[in-house]
Amino acid sequence: MARPVKPRRVGVLIFEDFQLLDAAGPISAFEMPMRGLSPPPYALQLIAPVAGPVRSSSGAVLLAEAMPRQPAYDTLIISGGSGTRAAMMDPKVQAFVRAAVKSARRVASVCSGAYVLAQAGVLDGKRCTTHWRRTPDFRERYPAALLEPDRIYTRDGKIWTSAGITAGIDLALALIADDLGEDVARKAAQELVVYHRRPGGQSQFSALLDIERTEGRFTQLLGWARERLGDELTVEALAGRANMSPRNFARAFTAETGVTPAKAVERMRLEAARERVEHSAEPIECVARDVGFGDPERMRRAFVRAFGQPPQALRRLARV
Repeated sequence: MARPVKPRRVGVLIFEDFQLLDAAGPISAFEMPMRGLSPPPYALQLIAPVAGPVRSSSGAVLLAEAMPRQPAYDTLIISGGSGTRAAMMDPKVQAFVRAAVKSARRVASVCSGAYVLAQAGVLDGKRCTTHWRRTPDFRERYPAALLEPDRIYTRDGKIWTSAGITAGIDLALALIADDLGEDVARKAAQELVVYHRRPGGQSQFSALLDIERTEGRFTQLLGWARERLGDELTVEALAGRANMSPRNFARAFTAETGVTPAKAVERMRLEAARERVEHSAEPIECVARDVGFGDPERMRRAFVRAFGQPPQALRRLARV
């Protein structure tokens, strides 16, 4: 007689002022396979530095158990939120995370939960991601981490990280697929009424990755460039407009915005092109020419990189 398969223990770590959906999203995703499979494939445990009610940044409270002294999880998921800074500097949390990394099969973070992993040194030399808005700060604090700011989630060995808030659901679905197969993950996504594999990266939501901050020194230049997307917006042309040498301009622009001038121009063109693709019936060739991509094939490749789909597919989805 076959022995029953023990459910995989999944711990979700929260702390004061955690982001509610960072925890609730993955928990809800893992719940879906537990409804239809017997024995249940997962056993979920909500944990915190201190047992009892834990207040989220929204004011809603979840009841958690205390972090065990010896973590024995298959998977540990660390939530993010405005309380991350205190959590990442808590010696008790750091010791727990380091122990979990050694013992667990997988350790994952949602949104700014990546800071907790990075502070523990777990992300040194590892591909990772976090909320796009935190890119400059994260890179400055943890230069040894291989941050990929446009990813919805990343996997590097046993370490998984995800982007902002709802990306925790994407992460959980990927973890479920890794455990139980794509069909189970797809059914879980259908129950949640979300994408099984969300198309594109964070750039579809972050636009220019916050490079147009009102206090930014290149804000006026970006506004000038946006009105001339059909022109040849080379580094030399942008540097001339900024009254700087091309080399100094490229260095200063990248340091200020976190992206190269060429990438910033491409993203402005992508945003302009996507708006016209989704909300007009203009030929794709005309859109590509007008926004500066030149030929439609070049624009198609840029769309696939940024949004995961070609222009024609996004146009069809916009009309559903």
